[in-house]
Amino acid sequence: MLRFFLKRLLFMVPILIGITIITFAIAEFSSTDPAEASIRVNGMLPTAELIEATRQEFGLDKPFLTRYADWLSGALHGDLGLSYVTRLPVTNSILEALPATLFLALTALLIIISVSLAAGTLSARAENSKTDWFIRGFIFFTSSMPGFWAALILIWIFSVQLNVFPTNGMRSTSSVVLPAVTLSLAYIGTYMRLIRSEMIKTAHEDWVLFARGRGLSEKSITWHMIKNSLHASLTALGMSIPKLIAGAFIIETIFAWPGIGRLCVEAVFNRDLPIIQAYVLLMATLFVFFNLVSDLLVTFLDPRQRDNEKGSL
Repeated sequence: MLRFFLKRLLFMVPILIGITIITFAIAEFSSTDPAEASIRVNGMLPTAELIEATRQEFGLDKPFLTRYADWLSGALHGDLGLSYVTRLPVTNSILEALPATLFLALTALLIIISVSLAAGTLSARAENSKTDWFIRGFIFFTSSMPGFWAALILIWIFSVQLNVFPTNGMRSTSSVVLPAVTLSLAYIGTYMRLIRSEMIKTAHEDWVLFARGRGLSEKSITWHMIKNSLHASLTALGMSIPKLIAGAFIIETIFAWPGIGRLCVEAVFNRDLPIIQAYVLLMATLFVFFNLVSDLLVTFLDPRQRDNEKGSL
């Protein structure tokens, strides 16, 4: 496991370097002068002298490689520069908004795991029955709805009509229910299908027949079937965590959730490139990190994977 971890870690280094180059180059491909955009957002007239002073303030008058080296050095020390709009450190803005997004993503993840596991197991145990068809049809119907439409429907039903949950903000614990459910709908169908297909495949393996022949209870057999069926879902689940965080910006905007997704949307409208660069860098790093975590978890849980890695090493 240690050699496998070190091997994957070495592969991450060039990937992360490439991510930083692409992330920083975003500003170079922008058709808008960041200095002029910063002046206009703050309600000032962009004169030539003011534009030049602003470019010097943010270091935009330096060569690209110099600015990239300074930015990379600062990023390694936790300094992602200053916002062009607020003049506040970008790192502080990200850290203030990140807990809300993590809370939303983790709540949605719990909903995804519990619902897809229960629905997939029940559907597999009742294969090709009316119960199976109903569960699959209902889950796939809700998963196919666009996120913004599902959000509006949930708001109309549970906030406007029933007045059960608040419609916006992070005012109480119940405020997370509607955005978390909306965020989870797009993923439940995928994992429910994976768990169902793997459990049906596992049900026909010899060890299941042997367990039944020994007289083990169906509850115990089902539990072991679930454990053996989760391997295929772990990699996809590991990649879904950064997807939940990165894809929450639409949900955060609709529900006025004070997370980094909403912060990034505001930065896009204001042409606040340091915020956008920090967001892209954070999301890309999370994708790489959770891909490594999912690979390690699958290798740890499946002895066959460890044997394959030993052979390749």
